[in-house]
Amino acid sequence: MITVISTDLADVKVVASQVFQDERGHLIEAANERDLRAAGIAEHFVQDNLVHSGRGVVRGLHFQKAKPQGKMVRAVTGAIFDVAVDVRRRSKTLGKWVGVTLVAGDGRALWIPPGFAHGYLVLSETADVYYKCTDFYSPDDERLVRWDDPAIGVEWPVAALGLARGAPVTPIVAPRDAAAPLLADADLSK
Repeated sequence: MITVISTDLADVKVVASQVFQDERGHLIEAANERDLRAAGIAEHFVQDNLVHSGRGVVRGLHFQKAKPQGKMVRAVTGAIFDVAVDVRRRSKTLGKWVGVTLVAGDGRALWIPPGFAHGYLVLSETADVYYKCTDFYSPDDERLVRWDDPAIGVEWPVAALGLARGAPVTPIVAPRDAAAPLLADADLSK
């Protein structure tokens, strides 16, 4: 059984699956097409990705322009701060963002529909992030927006990274993500 929780962006949803736990561990029914359809997420997923990253790594903000991907994102180990940014040119919420902390084993995933840029910050020592995509990865179609664009104003919980170690941690960003255009200069979705 799943519960769908609205976010500040109407199309982005937190999908909470029931967690069955006992002395042996836990079981989460992570995907159930019937329940997702009943909750209004009637998507067909064609590609699954699994990414491993260390504390402080920022991935994103990424999207595909002509072949936009919807993504169902879940932390399978560790914890991440997962972000969706509306990059639909004609949207009333263009440039607005929502962020959700996803923790392995909590049964929660974030549904990011097509037309949104996606990124995340790893909060734990390491994290494995699993996401299902509604379209295939198309390198020629991929577009980026700067993860720290002040016009978007994502409130990345960077300060929390140093709490466990007692010292500040600087986010680790790939060169192409650091050089990504600002939203105002980006090649946006339809």
